[in-house]
Amino acid sequence: MSELIKEITKQFDHLENLIQVLDSELHLISTRDAEALINLLKKKEDLLTHIQQQDDAISRSFDATSEEERTGQEITTMFERAKQLVSECEYRTKINQTAVEQGQLRLEHLRTLLLESRAKESMTYDKSGKARGGKSGRGIRA
Repeated sequence: MSELIKEITKQFDHLENLIQVLDSELHLISTRDAEALINLLKKKEDLLTHIQQQDDAISRSFDATSEEERTGQEITTMFERAKQLVSECEYRTKINQTAVEQGQLRLEHLRTLLLESRAKESMTYDKSGKARGGKSGRGIRA
């Protein structure tokens, strides 16, 4: 087995691990487990570093490989599979991004509801009968 094939095979392992990490990330986003998510993000960062390093190793092996071997069916098929794995990682990353954005929107909506509720609770009326926000003096509540 050529060095290039070995390097691409290692990259497959890294990309498949990244897919698993992205799946775990989505689960942690949905369960809102912040501590576990932070730990997972460190693992994800390390994995992305390994993927970049492996890309560099593949590039060196590709340059050292003969033109005939580079254009061979096996190498071409392996590169296509690697592209599919990268596409799957990109897709899962977009899903996770959307989940985070939706979670932020839900939190903002909840915050707005709480602020509106608080404003309604502190609503008082002045002498003319007009509604006014604020505290009802001297701790008296109607």
